[in-house]
Amino acid sequence: MGIEQAPTAKGKQAAAGLKQAAARDERKTETETGRPLKKGAARFEERSKSSDGKSAGAKQED
Repeated sequence: MGIEQAPTAKGKQAAAGLKQAAARDERKTETETGRPLKKGAARFEERSKSSDGKSAGAKQED
């Protein structure tokens, strides 16, 4: 849920905290690997390949 969709103030705070924690974790991972994480469709494709070496399209064809 996005920050603006949260129905209560407490929910908005929780969503904001989660977003900040995710950003910190992403920066930490980028620092450890020495390269920026891919975003959007490229990230989906990278994660799909990392599990078994096949792209998402190849998995659907099987």
